[in-house]
Order: sequence, then C-alpha cells, then structure tokens
Amino acid sequence: MASYPQTPLTTEPQTQPAHPLSAPFETAQILRRRLRAAVKGRDEVIDLIITALFADGHVLLEDYPGSGKTTLAKALGESVTDAEGQHIAPFRRVQFTPDLLPSDVSGVSIFDVSTSRFEFRPGPIFAHVLLADEINRTSPKVQSAMLEAMAEKQVTVDNHTYPLDAFFFVIATQNPRDLAGTYPLPVAQLDRFLFKINMDYIAREAEIDVLSTRKVRRAAPAERFVTRDDVVAAREAMEDHVHVDPRVHTCLVDAARNIRAHKKVLQGLSTRSLVLMIPALQAVALLNGRDYVSSKDIEYLAPFVFSHRLVVAPGAGDTKTVVLECLRGPLEILTRSTMANVQQTPPALPPQGQSNGQAW
Repeated sequence: MASYPQTPLTTEPQTQPAHPLSAPFETAQILRRRLRAAVKGRDEVIDLIITALFADGHVLLEDYPGSGKTTLAKALGESVTDAEGQHIAPFRRVQFTPDLLPSDVSGVSIFDVSTSRFEFRPGPIFAHVLLADEINRTSPKVQSAMLEAMAEKQVTVDNHTYPLDAFFFVIATQNPRDLAGTYPLPVAQLDRFLFKINMDYIAREAEIDVLSTRKVRRAAPAERFVTRDDVVAAREAMEDHVHVDPRVHTCLVDAARNIRAHKKVLQGLSTRSLVLMIPALQAVALLNGRDYVSSKDIEYLAPFVFSHRLVVAPGAGDTKTVVLECLRGPLEILTRSTMANVQQTPPALPPQGQSNGQAW
C-alpha cells in the first residue's frame, strides 16, 4: 500500500477558543492509539478503518487467515462505550457459511407462551462493530439481508423493520485465494463498501514485535475509551467544518467520466461512489489535522474507494492502474488552481465551515 504522510498538529498553547474539530480529532487519535497498541504492523489499515468509521462507511478486507482482522475489529468495538441508556454489544463476529440463514444474522421472532405474542430476539447484527468473516461464503439470501443493513441501517424480520444504531459499522473479509464454495459479492453490495483493502503480510520487524508483545497486548490498554456519541458527534462536526472546495467536486466528476469512457472499463463508477467519497475525504483530512480537503487526499483514497467498483475487460490488468490513469488530468487541474489560492491566503484560522488552506 502507498504511504500517506501525517500532518502533525501544533502543540503551541491556544490563545483562542477551541476549534470545532479539536474534539473529533482527539477522538480519532484515541482510537488510533488503542488500535495500534492492539495490532502491530497495520498502521495504514488502521487509519483507513478509522477514516471509514468517521465517514459512516463500511470496509471490505481481502486477506488471509490469521492476519489480525478479528483482533482489529474487536479492539475497535471494545474502544467504544455505549451512550447512556443504550445496551448494544460493542462487537460481534459472524462466520459466514453456505448454510447460514438470514435469521442467524438479523434475529428471529419467537412465540412467548406466557404473553401469547411473538417477541423479537435480535441477532448479532445489532452491534456497534460487526465482523462479517468470509462474507462471500454465504448464500444470496443472507447477502440481501446484509445489504439492507449496510445501506439502510435496518433489518426486516417477519415484515417488521427494526432500526440499527447510527454507529453501525461493518468490517467484512473475503479470501480471494480460495474460491471453492464461494458466492461472489453482487455489484450492488460491493458498491456499499466504502473501501476495499488488500492486506499483505506485515514487515519483518512488525512480526517480531507481534511475538514479543503478545502478553502486553492481552492486557487492558491504558488509553481511555471513547463513547458512541463521541463518534457520531465527530461525523457531524466533520461534515460541517471540514471544507470541501467546489473544485474537488469537479475533479471527482471529471475523473469518473474519464473512467467510464476508458476503453478497458466495462462498468464505470456509480454516482453513489462519488457521494461516498466526500465524507471519506473529509475524514482523512481530519485524521491528518486539517480542516480542508486537498488533492493529496483524493490521490490517496481514490484506489481504495473506486477500484473495487469497476468491471474491466479480461486482460485489462489492475483496476487501480486504470483509476490513477484517469485521475491524473483532473488532479493536475485541481492542484494548479488550489496552489494559486493558497499562495495568496494569509495564515489565519478561517471562520467555522470555511478554510483558508492552513492546517488547524
């Protein structure tokens, strides 16, 4: 994976009211520290997962067994505490198999003899973080139940609709190296995943660190928790206060049109993917200590957001190459126009909801 430089925040004492993004940034940093303490050698994957969480998206991991995905998802779920009055499981793991039924995931209505009424028993999908392990091994019926949950944050059982929590976040995995007994994910469901991340083996030093710190990592982390409300509030603040220049919209649309017109592309990007890209860009800007989206954010996230949504002709090669090729021209135009503006802008903190091109 490509590396992405982190932009540090200034540590100078503040002489003005706290920036509206200070609390969301701190929430992101707490999650980052907790996850990096639990999982070694996956710093970029961790940052992408936090980005997807703040952007209210879901993540699909292509990996191999024993890569740390369960540890990562569990650490994320256990880093978040319930809001007052709510009792939702922080983390649930579902192993998807061909004989799995939708009710095994969503829940089931059971007849209560004492009340002569059916009562709904929630399934494991009613959690803050759901690890859908080997999601491509289950039947289309279960896939459709998952699609409703991911798209609408609700489940339907016996003609009754039950809402999921606003926090609801799915980390799904699939093993591309073992195709026996799998059901390829439909295009509509792939389009619901904000990111698709291909995981590889970690570096040698990180693997040694995993072995040497196994006892320490089993202990409870010293870092404090964040609340479910902290994350939801961070999403709202990010949407209101991380500035997205209209030229970013133009860049994304032009890149999508280039991809659709590419001779090797059989199915291009949906408009939904462009809509989902905006909060992802805002989230990665927040994670890097900025209140504005830059061209670097687009270049970094585009392969993770767009590549799995493309259908290319046989022998066309890597979809990531197609995405970057079609993005090059619109990005150059965006970079030239924004650089000209930044050079003319005084280094002062902008009013809320705007940006002057400076890190906060």
